[in-house]
Amino acid sequence: MRTLLITLVLAAVAGSATAQEADFRWQGRVAAGQSVEIRGVNGEIRALPGDGDAVTVTAERRGRRSDPSSVRIEVVEHEGGVTLCALYPTPENARRENECRPGGGQNNVSRNDVRVDFTVRVPRGVAFAGHTVNGDVEAADLDADVKAGTVNGSVTVSTSGFAEASSVNGDLSLRVGRSRLARDVEFETVNGSITIEMPDGLNADFAASTVNGSIDSDFPITVSGKVSRRSLRGTIGSGGPELRLSTVNGSIRLRRI
Repeated sequence: MRTLLITLVLAAVAGSATAQEADFRWQGRVAAGQSVEIRGVNGEIRALPGDGDAVTVTAERRGRRSDPSSVRIEVVEHEGGVTLCALYPTPENARRENECRPGGGQNNVSRNDVRVDFTVRVPRGVAFAGHTVNGDVEAADLDADVKAGTVNGSVTVSTSGFAEASSVNGDLSLRVGRSRLARDVEFETVNGSITIEMPDGLNADFAASTVNGSIDSDFPITVSGKVSRRSLRGTIGSGGPELRLSTVNGSIRLRRI
């Protein structure tokens, strides 16, 4: 009985060690105007300002049933900057190999339950893109453009640049410092609210829609078409590129900083 007990205790200790594998760390230089991109599947992504001129990325892998070391962090440097992915092993009989590439790539997790949480330190002038499936994405106090997306999670962004964000099941909360839109942008979710904070001087064509919620704006809007609490289209300032906000179950708020 004592031998069996010792064996069980050792097995539990080994399991705990597997579930909390040592962190991954990468550091490299990305020029101002280029981008650092993080692509995950299960886990959160958090971006914070960097102290120097180098990008620093750490990742923590945890698994309940699956081995954390089965998921590797791949780094792809390219002309536009650098992309880092939580790359899961390709399932048997898969038609395509899992891959890490800028802007996307096949990454089928099958039954692998490893969670990878990323923390990124972003230097001044470097844009950030963060995408995951199951987890929140946060970019706090950055000073360049941000693209953030998830499926099951919330997106929170504050930047002196501009931002694009999307979710399916989660709230979107963005505070952006650039009032001039360079192009049409859209913020959308399905089950969640959208709150956008922008400075004075905004000029945009505005379109917002929700099914179960309300629409509220601190900016005066010259309305075109019918007025509805669930759908609103009009012009802010002198107009310009379109700012589209859409959800199904949630409210929409456009706030002035």
